[in-house]
Amino acid sequence: MEGRDQPEGSLREEAKVRTQSRVALPLNLERVNAAAKQAAQTRFTALLHHVDEEALYRAFRRQKRQASAGVDGMTVAKYEEGLTDNIRDLCERVHTDRYRPQPVRRVYIPKADGGKRPLGVPALEDKIVQSAVAEVLSAVYEVDFLGFSYGFRPGRSPHMALDALHTAIMSQRVNWVLDADIRSFFDSVDHEWLLRMVAHRIADPRILRLIWLWLRAGVLESGEKQETDRDTPQGAGISPLLANIFLHYILDLWATNGVVAMHTVAV
Repeated sequence: MEGRDQPEGSLREEAKVRTQSRVALPLNLERVNAAAKQAAQTRFTALLHHVDEEALYRAFRRQKRQASAGVDGMTVAKYEEGLTDNIRDLCERVHTDRYRPQPVRRVYIPKADGGKRPLGVPALEDKIVQSAVAEVLSAVYEVDFLGFSYGFRPGRSPHMALDALHTAIMSQRVNWVLDADIRSFFDSVDHEWLLRMVAHRIADPRILRLIWLWLRAGVLESGEKQETDRDTPQGAGISPLLANIFLHYILDLWATNGVVAMHTVAV
Protein backbone atom coordinates (compact mmCIF):
# COMPACT_ATOMS: atom_id res chain seq x y z
CA MET A 1 0.00 0.00 0.00
CA GLU A 2 3.05 2.27 0.20
CA GLY A 3 2.71 5.30 -2.01
CA ARG A 4 -1.07 4.99 -2.41
CA ASP A 5 -2.90 8.30 -2.16
CA GLN A 6 -4.89 8.83 1.00
CA PRO A 7 -8.63 8.47 0.18
CA GLU A 8 -10.66 11.51 1.04
CA GLY A 9 -13.33 11.33 3.72
CA SER A 10 -14.22 8.70 6.25
CA LEU A 11 -15.44 5.16 5.71
CA ARG A 12 -18.93 6.32 6.62
CA GLU A 13 -18.85 9.06 3.98
CA GLU A 14 -17.52 6.59 1.42
CA ALA A 15 -20.33 4.14 2.16
CA LYS A 16 -22.89 6.94 1.80
CA VAL A 17 -21.57 7.83 -1.65
CA ARG A 18 -21.80 4.21 -2.76
CA THR A 19 -25.38 3.96 -1.54
CA GLN A 20 -26.42 7.09 -3.39
CA SER A 21 -24.72 6.01 -6.62
CA ARG A 22 -26.04 2.45 -6.70
CA VAL A 23 -27.39 1.10 -9.94
CA ALA A 24 -31.01 2.13 -10.52
CA LEU A 25 -33.52 -0.72 -10.59
CA PRO A 26 -36.72 -1.04 -12.63
CA LEU A 27 -39.82 -0.22 -10.58
CA ASN A 28 -40.85 -3.88 -10.12
CA LEU A 29 -37.40 -4.79 -8.82
CA GLU A 30 -37.40 -1.74 -6.55
CA ARG A 31 -40.42 -3.36 -4.86
CA VAL A 32 -38.53 -6.64 -4.53
CA ASN A 33 -35.58 -4.77 -3.06
CA ALA A 34 -37.84 -2.93 -0.60
CA ALA A 35 -39.43 -6.22 0.51
CA ALA A 36 -35.97 -7.69 1.07
CA LYS A 37 -35.04 -4.70 3.24
CA GLN A 38 -38.15 -5.02 5.40
CA ALA A 39 -37.29 -8.47 6.72
CA ALA A 40 -33.94 -10.20 6.51
CA GLN A 41 -35.61 -13.59 6.93
CA THR A 42 -38.16 -13.17 4.13
CA ARG A 43 -38.08 -16.03 1.60
CA PHE A 44 -39.30 -15.07 -1.84
CA THR A 45 -41.73 -17.64 -3.22
CA ALA A 46 -42.62 -15.95 -6.54
CA LEU A 47 -39.92 -14.22 -8.55
CA LEU A 48 -39.91 -15.77 -12.02
CA HIS A 49 -42.66 -13.43 -13.29
CA HIS A 50 -40.08 -10.65 -13.07
CA VAL A 51 -38.14 -12.43 -15.81
CA ASP A 52 -40.46 -11.06 -18.47
CA GLU A 53 -39.82 -9.87 -22.00
CA GLU A 54 -38.61 -6.46 -20.81
CA ALA A 55 -36.10 -8.11 -18.48
CA LEU A 56 -34.88 -10.35 -21.30
CA TYR A 57 -34.51 -7.33 -23.60
CA ARG A 58 -32.41 -5.57 -20.93
CA ALA A 59 -30.33 -8.72 -20.52
CA PHE A 60 -29.78 -8.94 -24.28
CA ARG A 61 -28.62 -5.32 -24.40
CA ARG A 62 -26.01 -6.12 -21.74
CA GLN A 63 -24.36 -8.76 -23.93
CA LYS A 64 -21.06 -7.88 -25.58
CA ARG A 65 -21.48 -7.81 -29.33
CA GLN A 66 -18.05 -9.31 -29.99
CA ALA A 67 -18.33 -12.08 -27.40
CA SER A 68 -17.49 -15.63 -28.46
CA ALA A 69 -20.41 -17.86 -29.38
CA GLY A 70 -21.41 -20.90 -27.35
CA VAL A 71 -21.97 -24.43 -28.57
CA ASP A 72 -24.87 -23.31 -30.80
CA GLY A 73 -22.73 -20.81 -32.71
CA MET A 74 -25.32 -18.05 -32.21
CA THR A 75 -23.91 -14.52 -32.15
CA VAL A 76 -25.45 -11.34 -30.80
CA ALA A 77 -25.71 -9.84 -34.28
CA LYS A 78 -27.47 -12.90 -35.70
CA TYR A 79 -29.91 -13.13 -32.77
CA GLU A 80 -30.72 -9.45 -33.12
CA GLU A 81 -32.00 -9.94 -36.67
CA GLY A 82 -35.19 -11.47 -35.28
CA LEU A 83 -34.92 -10.03 -31.79
CA THR A 84 -38.62 -9.41 -31.07
CA ASP A 85 -39.68 -12.93 -32.06
CA ASN A 86 -36.63 -14.49 -30.43
CA ILE A 87 -37.21 -12.80 -27.08
CA ARG A 88 -40.93 -13.56 -27.14
CA ASP A 89 -40.24 -17.24 -27.87
CA LEU A 90 -37.52 -17.42 -25.22
CA CYS A 91 -39.78 -15.86 -22.59
CA GLU A 92 -42.56 -18.32 -23.40
CA ARG A 93 -40.20 -21.27 -23.10
CA VAL A 94 -38.88 -20.04 -19.75
CA HIS A 95 -42.40 -19.71 -18.33
CA THR A 96 -43.76 -22.97 -19.73
CA ASP A 97 -40.81 -25.06 -18.52
CA ARG A 98 -39.64 -25.75 -22.09
CA TYR A 99 -36.39 -23.81 -21.82
CA ARG A 100 -33.34 -26.06 -21.50
CA PRO A 101 -29.81 -24.69 -21.18
CA GLN A 102 -27.12 -26.05 -23.47
CA PRO A 103 -23.72 -27.36 -22.38
CA VAL A 104 -21.08 -24.71 -21.76
CA ARG A 105 -18.22 -24.58 -24.24
CA ARG A 106 -14.97 -24.73 -22.31
CA VAL A 107 -11.88 -22.82 -23.38
CA TYR A 108 -8.64 -22.11 -21.54
CA ILE A 109 -6.91 -18.78 -21.05
CA PRO A 110 -3.31 -18.37 -19.83
CA LYS A 111 -2.59 -17.32 -16.24
CA ALA A 112 0.28 -15.16 -15.02
CA ASP A 113 1.89 -18.14 -13.27
CA GLY A 114 2.09 -20.11 -16.51
CA GLY A 115 -0.97 -22.23 -15.85
CA LYS A 116 -4.32 -22.10 -17.59
CA ARG A 117 -7.69 -20.94 -16.30
CA PRO A 118 -10.79 -22.76 -17.57
CA LEU A 119 -13.41 -20.38 -18.93
CA GLY A 120 -16.98 -21.34 -19.78
CA VAL A 121 -18.75 -19.87 -22.83
CA PRO A 122 -22.52 -20.40 -22.54
CA ALA A 123 -24.93 -20.27 -25.47
CA LEU A 124 -26.34 -16.78 -26.08
CA GLU A 125 -29.88 -17.55 -24.87
CA ASP A 126 -28.43 -19.02 -21.69
CA LYS A 127 -26.46 -15.81 -21.16
CA ILE A 128 -29.64 -13.78 -21.62
CA VAL A 129 -31.77 -15.77 -19.18
CA GLN A 130 -28.96 -15.94 -16.63
CA SER A 131 -28.46 -12.19 -16.80
CA ALA A 132 -32.19 -11.55 -16.33
CA VAL A 133 -32.39 -13.94 -13.35
CA ALA A 134 -29.24 -12.43 -11.84
CA GLU A 135 -30.83 -8.98 -12.06
CA VAL A 136 -33.83 -10.22 -10.05
CA LEU A 137 -31.73 -12.04 -7.48
CA SER A 138 -29.42 -9.05 -7.05
CA ALA A 139 -32.43 -6.97 -5.98
CA VAL A 140 -32.69 -9.37 -3.02
CA TYR A 141 -29.07 -10.10 -2.23
CA GLU A 142 -27.71 -6.56 -2.50
CA VAL A 143 -29.65 -6.03 0.73
CA ASP A 144 -27.90 -8.97 2.40
CA PHE A 145 -24.34 -8.61 1.13
CA LEU A 146 -22.07 -6.88 3.60
CA GLY A 147 -20.36 -3.54 3.13
CA PHE A 148 -16.86 -5.00 2.88
CA SER A 149 -17.82 -7.28 -0.03
CA TYR A 150 -16.67 -5.77 -3.33
CA GLY A 151 -16.24 -8.51 -5.93
CA PHE A 152 -18.67 -8.71 -8.86
CA ARG A 153 -21.14 -6.24 -7.36
CA PRO A 154 -22.85 -3.35 -9.18
CA GLY A 155 -21.15 -0.03 -8.63
CA ARG A 156 -18.14 -1.61 -6.92
CA SER A 157 -14.64 -2.57 -8.01
CA PRO A 158 -11.38 -4.02 -6.63
CA HIS A 159 -9.91 -0.49 -6.65
CA MET A 160 -12.65 0.62 -4.25
CA ALA A 161 -11.79 -2.33 -2.03
CA LEU A 162 -8.14 -1.28 -1.94
CA ASP A 163 -9.15 2.30 -1.07
CA ALA A 164 -11.35 1.05 1.78
CA LEU A 165 -8.58 -1.22 3.05
CA HIS A 166 -6.10 1.65 2.93
CA THR A 167 -8.47 3.92 4.83
CA ALA A 168 -9.03 1.27 7.51
CA ILE A 169 -5.30 0.64 7.98
CA MET A 170 -4.42 4.33 8.08
CA SER A 171 -7.27 5.50 10.31
CA GLN A 172 -7.69 2.58 12.74
CA ARG A 173 -5.49 0.44 14.92
CA VAL A 174 -4.79 -2.70 12.89
CA ASN A 175 -2.51 -5.42 14.24
CA TRP A 176 -2.69 -7.86 11.35
CA VAL A 177 -4.34 -8.51 8.00
CA LEU A 178 -5.59 -11.89 6.81
CA ASP A 179 -5.17 -12.61 3.10
CA ALA A 180 -7.16 -15.68 2.00
CA ASP A 181 -7.49 -17.18 -1.46
CA ILE A 182 -9.92 -19.98 -2.30
CA ARG A 183 -8.13 -22.14 -4.81
CA SER A 184 -10.12 -22.93 -7.99
CA PHE A 185 -13.34 -21.77 -6.35
CA PHE A 186 -15.44 -21.65 -9.53
CA ASP A 187 -14.22 -25.14 -10.48
CA SER A 188 -14.91 -26.82 -7.17
CA VAL A 189 -18.01 -25.30 -5.55
CA ASP A 190 -20.47 -28.03 -4.53
CA HIS A 191 -23.85 -27.76 -6.27
CA GLU A 192 -25.90 -29.15 -3.40
CA TRP A 193 -24.46 -26.77 -0.84
CA LEU A 194 -24.75 -23.84 -3.23
CA LEU A 195 -28.46 -24.50 -3.79
CA ARG A 196 -29.01 -24.84 -0.04
CA MET A 197 -27.53 -21.40 0.47
CA VAL A 198 -29.60 -19.83 -2.29
CA ALA A 199 -32.69 -21.39 -0.69
CA HIS A 200 -32.13 -19.34 2.48
CA ARG A 201 -33.72 -16.42 0.63
CA ILE A 202 -35.20 -17.88 -2.55
CA ALA A 203 -38.13 -20.30 -2.27
CA ASP A 204 -39.46 -19.97 -5.82
CA PRO A 205 -39.08 -23.55 -7.14
CA ARG A 206 -38.93 -22.30 -10.72
CA ILE A 207 -35.93 -20.05 -10.01
CA LEU A 208 -34.20 -22.83 -8.06
CA ARG A 209 -34.85 -25.23 -10.93
CA LEU A 210 -33.30 -22.83 -13.44
CA ILE A 211 -30.17 -22.56 -11.30
CA TRP A 212 -30.04 -26.34 -10.98
CA LEU A 213 -30.37 -26.73 -14.76
CA TRP A 214 -27.51 -24.30 -15.37
CA LEU A 215 -25.29 -26.03 -12.84
CA ARG A 216 -25.99 -29.44 -14.34
CA ALA A 217 -25.92 -28.46 -18.03
CA GLY A 218 -22.45 -29.90 -18.34
CA VAL A 219 -19.35 -28.78 -20.21
CA LEU A 220 -18.42 -29.45 -23.83
CA GLU A 221 -14.68 -29.88 -24.30
CA SER A 222 -12.97 -31.27 -27.39
CA GLY A 223 -16.36 -32.34 -28.70
CA GLU A 224 -17.21 -34.41 -25.62
CA LYS A 225 -19.82 -33.50 -23.00
CA GLN A 226 -18.71 -33.78 -19.38
CA GLU A 227 -21.17 -33.82 -16.52
CA THR A 228 -20.26 -32.70 -13.04
CA ASP A 229 -21.80 -32.15 -9.62
CA ARG A 230 -19.32 -29.36 -8.93
CA ASP A 231 -18.35 -25.98 -10.39
CA THR A 232 -20.22 -22.99 -11.71
CA PRO A 233 -18.45 -22.13 -14.95
CA GLN A 234 -16.34 -18.99 -14.82
CA GLY A 235 -17.69 -16.91 -17.68
CA ALA A 236 -21.35 -17.79 -17.13
CA GLY A 237 -23.45 -14.70 -16.30
CA ILE A 238 -24.99 -16.19 -13.17
CA SER A 239 -21.70 -17.49 -11.73
CA PRO A 240 -20.42 -14.29 -10.06
CA LEU A 241 -23.68 -13.81 -8.15
CA LEU A 242 -23.84 -17.47 -7.11
CA ALA A 243 -20.23 -17.21 -5.95
CA ASN A 244 -21.05 -14.13 -3.87
CA ILE A 245 -24.05 -15.89 -2.30
CA PHE A 246 -21.91 -18.88 -1.38
CA LEU A 247 -19.10 -16.73 0.03
CA HIS A 248 -21.58 -14.53 1.89
CA TYR A 249 -22.59 -17.48 4.05
CA ILE A 250 -19.30 -19.33 4.43
CA LEU A 251 -16.89 -16.39 4.67
CA ASP A 252 -18.43 -12.94 5.12
CA LEU A 253 -20.87 -13.83 7.90
CA TRP A 254 -18.15 -15.87 9.59
CA ALA A 255 -15.87 -12.83 9.43
CA THR A 256 -18.44 -10.55 11.07
CA ASN A 257 -19.47 -12.94 13.83
CA GLY A 258 -16.62 -11.90 16.12
CA VAL A 259 -13.85 -13.79 14.34
CA VAL A 260 -12.12 -11.08 12.33
CA ALA A 261 -13.04 -7.92 10.45
CA MET A 262 -11.62 -7.86 6.97
CA HIS A 263 -12.21 -6.67 3.44
CA THR A 264 -12.90 -9.34 0.84
CA VAL A 265 -12.37 -9.21 -2.88
CA ALA A 266 -13.51 -12.09 -5.13
CA VAL A 267 -10.96 -12.74 -7.87
